[in-house]
Amino acid sequence: MRGRRTTLVSVMTAMLTLVPAELVWGQAREPSPQTAPPAEATKAVRARQRLAPPTYRCEPVNPNATPEARALLKTLCAISGKVTLTGQHNYPGEVSQYSDRVAATAGKYPAVWGSDMGFSGGTSRNSIESRPAMIQEAIRQHAAGSIITLMWHAAPPIAEEPVAFSGTATSVQTTLTEEEWAALLRPGTEIHQRWLRQVDAVAEHLKKLREAKIPVLWRPYHEMNGTWFWWGFREGPNGFTALYRMLYDRFVNHHRLDNLLWVWNANAAGGASVRAYHRYYPGHEYVDILATDIYGGRFTQKQYDDLLELADGRVIALGEVGAPPSPELLQAQPRWAWFMGWAGHMDSPENAEAVKVIFRDPRTRSRGEALPE
Repeated sequence: MRGRRTTLVSVMTAMLTLVPAELVWGQAREPSPQTAPPAEATKAVRARQRLAPPTYRCEPVNPNATPEARALLKTLCAISGKVTLTGQHNYPGEVSQYSDRVAATAGKYPAVWGSDMGFSGGTSRNSIESRPAMIQEAIRQHAAGSIITLMWHAAPPIAEEPVAFSGTATSVQTTLTEEEWAALLRPGTEIHQRWLRQVDAVAEHLKKLREAKIPVLWRPYHEMNGTWFWWGFREGPNGFTALYRMLYDRFVNHHRLDNLLWVWNANAAGGASVRAYHRYYPGHEYVDILATDIYGGRFTQKQYDDLLELADGRVIALGEVGAPPSPELLQAQPRWAWFMGWAGHMDSPENAEAVKVIFRDPRTRSRGEALPE
């Protein structure tokens, strides 16, 4: 039973005027540090942690976060473990084509609307020239009741925008040399200055959403634990985490983008080309939500458990999926706050029946549907 009807919009609006002082999850007891617990005890503790996460007050990492951002995070915390929101990505040059397609199949509109800041030029579906129209569509989607999530397939700072996705020395999928990476992190260098210009250009678009009082699930530099993007696969204090923190500082402390919730979004780990989540984690003080991207149906329990353990009570999500999770999967892994189908994948004809099933399942909620009390 769903009880009194409460929608995504109404819950968030109510929270703006009466936000609970805190939302504290049950705390699991830890084994004594003096003695190493037996394997069975360790397993029991981890099981309790999955059911009752450690104390987490559900407050944004940015102390100056807007009331709207705070309300959105509270909503996601409140539904965690109860229901999972549906979502769909859209290429910036194609507005809401893919969300509309999923809605036509499912008979319900996805709760989460996603798009990208882009990297290419001209009339490409990933064109940076589409940013203004994409931002206007985000405003329209929010007014209709959608939650907004944005990402950025950023151009490498060794080149000016626009760039290709792959196949060139300056594409999104290029590799920076050790010298280039060091220069990126060092203020005053040509590469660092170019990075600043590119970051500042994106910030100006995000400010329009701030002015419209729209909170954004912001997931930059995703899939960093894989080998394929220029920002990825760099461990250590001067690796990826330094870049992520540098972006956080620029957006939060310089541009005052207080409407952002920071989503650290890895890729499903496994194999030599995708390392474990924790190797690239920048720290709880920089992350509101942890997410992972899963393609090929690899919704293993280990992917879920590992992310849940790293999250330490924070919200977790499926940042991108090729095919939707099944009802059985969400029953076994109930803490996913949302899933977002990738454009041209989840909305494809071969996934049509699976989309219908999961959108109609009581474990999910789409735009305008009642949330649990």
